[in-house]
Amino acid sequence: MTSDREDWIGRAEAEALLGVKSQTLYAYVSRGHLEARPDPSHSRRSLYSTADLLRLKDPSSPRVARPQVERAPGVTITSGLTSVDADGVSFRGQDAVALSQTATLEQVARLVWGGTADDPFADQRPRVDVIFPGTPRSRAFACLARRADEDGPTSGRSPVSLRREAASILNEIVDAIAGPGPRLHIHQRLARAWKLTEVSSPILRQAMILSIDHQADAAVLAARVTADAGASLAASTLSGLAAFSGPELGGRLSLVNNFVIEARKTDARSACRARLAEGQALPGFEDGPHPGGDPRARALIEAAHLSEPLADIAHVGEAMTGRAPSLAMAICLATRNLDLPRDAAFALMSVGRCVGWLAHAMEQTGSSSHFQPTLRYVGTGSDAA
Repeated sequence: MTSDREDWIGRAEAEALLGVKSQTLYAYVSRGHLEARPDPSHSRRSLYSTADLLRLKDPSSPRVARPQVERAPGVTITSGLTSVDADGVSFRGQDAVALSQTATLEQVARLVWGGTADDPFADQRPRVDVIFPGTPRSRAFACLARRADEDGPTSGRSPVSLRREAASILNEIVDAIAGPGPRLHIHQRLARAWKLTEVSSPILRQAMILSIDHQADAAVLAARVTADAGASLAASTLSGLAAFSGPELGGRLSLVNNFVIEARKTDARSACRARLAEGQALPGFEDGPHPGGDPRARALIEAAHLSEPLADIAHVGEAMTGRAPSLAMAICLATRNLDLPRDAAFALMSVGRCVGWLAHAMEQTGSSSHFQPTLRYVGTGSDAA
């Protein structure tokens, strides 16, 4: 009978067994093909599963099945807002990357909100009591919580009225993050708050537009469920932001940002190797629906004209994992390239996502398809117990 220690071997033995180099071994770990764990006797080293290594060497080798997590059935949402396929992302049939290169966030908001004929941003004004304490994240929460308390339900409202309210909400969120000021375009208002030049401000516009919507994640579902209950647009947006702040969405963005900061302090190759050697995945290099990499991320990185150390993070990470940078990684690299505040990436993506949550809320308000969840009790005394 083999001991637990014999079921796990070190890096040199693993490479010799497979006949590969370190980069390939790390890629197997990052892609989930090879399980790794810290070496109890050497905190900076990893051990690798012998069973996984044998399977990789010979796919016919037996492998002990790992427990599978039972997942709840998915929720299907019918929407005309965003299309995601292998080629890219489109908003109401228009390519997101092309829009980000020429349009303002306000123009794309009007498109996804379904009202290009009217301009709900035309007469927006600063609100004198929009200043809240805390970080941009906490100020956005406070702004939306107040609007959710003030605003009425959506039922019986005209699309024009809802779009005007959506523009008002977005206007106040930007003021809460950037502070009140002249009614410039949203990317210019943020650039002014972060003391960026007019030449650098378009990258903010692109980042927000490319963040508007992607696929039906927990934040989209939260916004639409709230809207389906007839709550205000601000309440739906608050629900979206609350879900986005969780570890799988906004929390993942924070992990990516921290990794970029860490890699910038040392060098990309050392930072990537250290992560992979510990059996950790590289933040910002995850699987996605685009085989050739997310075109939004590629477009943003090209537009950002990254410094060499930051560009190396994208190149080295892709070489070691076999996956292109995510949009989250592109936004974090762009904000670090401009030396923006640490929370700028979250602020940009949140403002962009707010446009999308408002669009989903308005679409759900006018939909005849309502959510009908079923709760199955499995506690003490139930048949399933």
